[in-house]
Amino acid sequence: MKIFKYLFKENPVFVLVLGLCSTLAVTTTFEKSYMMGLVVMIILILSNLIVSLIRKYVNNEIRIPVYIIIISTLVTIIEIFLSRYSKPLYDSFGIYLPLVVVNCIILGRALSYASKHKVINSLKDALKCGIGYLVAISIIGLLREVLGNGTLTLMNDISSLTGYKEVIRIFNGNIFPNKLFLTSGGAFILLGIIIGFINSIKKGKEV
Repeated sequence: MKIFKYLFKENPVFVLVLGLCSTLAVTTTFEKSYMMGLVVMIILILSNLIVSLIRKYVNNEIRIPVYIIIISTLVTIIEIFLSRYSKPLYDSFGIYLPLVVVNCIILGRALSYASKHKVINSLKDALKCGIGYLVAISIIGLLREVLGNGTLTLMNDISSLTGYKEVIRIFNGNIFPNKLFLTSGGAFILLGIIIGFINSIKKGKEV
């Protein structure tokens, strides 16, 4: 199935294991996870668009610093927007929002794909990778919050933008929530389980 292929078989997090800093650091709530996914996807789409447009005018010797400047400019614009309109979300991202500048997924797609292909194809590539990252980080954030805190935060930090706030209580027992899943070790455990599950499905399809 194409959906499985795009979202899991070629997933930048579950298969290529890229962008783990933000994946493991900000996924303590579902809201922070999908918002970071949206931020990365927006920057990925815009950076691929710009890089593809200027690809014929940038020499190979200087393309890396040029692309980093483009990405850092986009990140700075989003930082300013979030600090102005959603300060709680901006604060919760912390240093991991500026680190998007050197995210392997974004810079990697700019170097390996957008710099060599036309705009339409570059946008398709960015959308595919961006949605894959969004799905991956959202799944991890959902599982970590539910298992670690017993809640599911649909909207909280961005409620000043949307006018809507929703935090659902799911677990409140002896076994769950378990704070282990809110630690970096718990995040690694969940990531390993998800990767193993996806690999088992892929092997089953190959048989």
